Amino acid sequence: MRYGIIGAGAMGYRYGVLLQEKAGVPVDFIETWDPNREQVREQGGVYVSRDHENRHLVPINIYAPEEYDGHPDVWIVFKKQMQLATELERDAAAGLFTDDQYVFSAMNGLGHFEKLAQHFNPDQMLAGTAMIATVLNGPGDVDFMGPENGEAMHMAPYNDQAPDETMEEIYADFQRATLGPEMSNNWLGMCLTKVAFNAVCNTLCTMFEINMGQFGAYPGAAEMAVQLFNEAHDAAARAGIKMIENRGQQVQSVLDSCVKLKYHYPSMYQDFSKGRPTEVDYINGYIARLGRKNDYPCRTHEFVTHEVHLAEQMRNSKN
Repeated sequence: MRYGIIGAGAMGYRYGVLLQEKAGVPVDFIETWDPNREQVREQGGVYVSRDHENRHLVPINIYAPEEYDGHPDVWIVFKKQMQLATELERDAAAGLFTDDQYVFSAMNGLGHFEKLAQHFNPDQMLAGTAMIATVLNGPGDVDFMGPENGEAMHMAPYNDQAPDETMEEIYADFQRATLGPEMSNNWLGMCLTKVAFNAVCNTLCTMFEINMGQFGAYPGAAEMAVQLFNEAHDAAARAGIKMIENRGQQVQSVLDSCVKLKYHYPSMYQDFSKGRPTEVDYINGYIARLGRKNDYPCRTHEFVTHEVHLAEQMRNSKN
């Protein structure tokens, strides 16, 4: 099958390059950030490193939406939550989407699948989550964090149906690409489990401008994680959503990740440090709204959401 990547950022590059190099499938990249697209064309591909080493050039096909006349079988979408609706409208106006295409996304936060369902048949949508740390150093330059073959992800049909033949083929391609997929039949619980993880690691590392190793080295890290996870799991239970990991497993996942990816600065911090808006409203803010909707205020998540926005405001006032 042919894959189209919407968003040639850190994760878009990682999925696309691994599918192209490891699975041997054709991949096209759609990119609306002009400096990124132009840099790739100028240098003849994207520079790829792993843990800051073995930097090498990987030739890729990259296009603006209006330039592209290909027809992928599957779109893989990695955009920031705040940018997605505008991106999809531009892509649709360029004629990129057809009724036969499937779509997969493992974006951080929640709120994107409703937007994707406006352009794709929900029966042809795959939800995903990725425990995969990646850094975009700049236009046309990406760093895969973590050991080779250490990637891990979950995927599930959006409507929790049994995966069809095309979905099974996508799963097989992800396996060959060494992305470490696991298939689930609980898309919302799967995604909310990852949102809860990000609500600890991404948000706390951003608030204190530290990497994951520094957070994990704090003696009270587990206790802080327990407080945030308890609220997330209580809110999910009241909403009738079954998480795919229990509270203890989630705390241990944070601690393990802080060792495995100790030098990694999460994507929310990367946005914050570069003066871009963060996705906190789609992570801690999503959990807070879910709790309020079900008469269970998640006061810690509400508080840290405000703290991140306050930090954004203070950062912007200094610039």
